[in-house]
Amino acid sequence: MTAEHPLLARLDRADALPGATELREVTYELLRCRPGDRVLDVGCGGGRAVAELGARGIHAVGADRDPRMLAAARTRAFEFVEADVLRLPFADGEFRGYRADKVLHELTDPAAAIVEARRVLAPGGRVVLCGQDWDTLVLDSDRPSLTRVIVHARADTIAGPRAARQYRALLVDAGFAEIAVEVRTMVDTDGSLLPLLDGLAAAARSSGVVAAAQVEGWLAEQSARVAAGRFFLAIPIFVASATAPERP
Repeated sequence: MTAEHPLLARLDRADALPGATELREVTYELLRCRPGDRVLDVGCGGGRAVAELGARGIHAVGADRDPRMLAAARTRAFEFVEADVLRLPFADGEFRGYRADKVLHELTDPAAAIVEARRVLAPGGRVVLCGQDWDTLVLDSDRPSLTRVIVHARADTIAGPRAARQYRALLVDAGFAEIAVEVRTMVDTDGSLLPLLDGLAAAARSSGVVAAAQVEGWLAEQSARVAAGRFFLAIPIFVASATAPERP
């Protein structure tokens, strides 16, 4: 199933990275849900979080608009629905928890998604958002100016590359309470995240902002750093949580 969907393959690799399991656990704890509570995981991908929440006794529901993703997710034998995060097919106040991991940066209107999250949450329900700011990636390189250009070239291909830094404002605007934001940094020193740099390089090449030879030299430097034990990449992951207020 993984070979049939490149995005699913990337998500599986990301979920297996050092620190990824611990980060998911943080999001589960912030939901503050008890066994039997209904939790919606939007953009559920292959359904790993839904399965892990289900193992805690939580009635987790996964929603994704990609039917191929859902086909993979359904092999985990939990509840999954095909749905648009902006128009969820659920009643008002149906859930005690709402989780969106690596989702809002894919949207041109993340504010609308947060308004919809509030709609489907019961008063006192919890929302948890998790993702990276695509302009914020820390890579040790002999060519820092080139690195900056390449990182921004990739960010420019994303619908909402800076959505993560907007989490708090989005939650404020939607009327949520008890808003908190924290940053968990994923650090790679052995090259586990080297494939991520291939994606950055591809975006820089296709945009034409950097010559192909420069991109290849940049990648070669990072591969050499891995071989020499000198690789360093840090990705800040923003985690926001809040509580749905009583309805007017």
